[in-house]
Amino acid sequence: MKKILLAVMAVAAISFTSCGNKTQPVTEEPVDSVAIIAQQAEEEAQATISALTEQLEAQDASKLQAVLETVKVKVAELIKSNPEVAKEYVAKVQNFLKENADKVKAIVGDNAAVAAAVSAITEVEPQSVVNGLLEQVGSAAEGAKDAAVDAANEQIDAAKAAVEQKANEAKDAAKQKANEAIDNAAQDAKKALGI
Repeated sequence: MKKILLAVMAVAAISFTSCGNKTQPVTEEPVDSVAIIAQQAEEEAQATISALTEQLEAQDASKLQAVLETVKVKVAELIKSNPEVAKEYVAKVQNFLKENADKVKAIVGDNAAVAAAVSAITEVEPQSVVNGLLEQVGSAAEGAKDAAVDAANEQIDAAKAAVEQKANEAKDAAKQKANEAIDNAAQDAKKALGI
């Protein structure tokens, strides 16, 4: 009887433990990178478009120019994180400026600086804008790299000169001590001989 009771308890224990701790496999949704790029570009563009709209309504050419300059800065920031987002951003800002070209021209008037800022953004393909900024960033990085290499070489040369100077000073000091020791030994020998 005990054997049957133990067998029934063992089966019950096994059945209870096999029912718990079942984990369902986690299924991940595939990431749509195109949608993410479009969303990020839309968010960034909406902020800029809002600022542009505000300046168009205020009819302030200098502030409009300042917003257009921030577009260049924003494109440079986006290029660092994702050039595709930068292209989408430029395209959206270009579309807004083209749709509101009459308002922009009315505000810009004879202001050549603002007109140049508007044309720099609207008259070039988004890919070209991004590529142009990438080249500027690349040439600036190349210049910085060359300057860093030159500075490092100067530091190495200075360190070598310092080490060489210290070695020469140590060598001269050692020679002087050796000569003094020889002179002292000679003096002692003379005294011992009574000379």
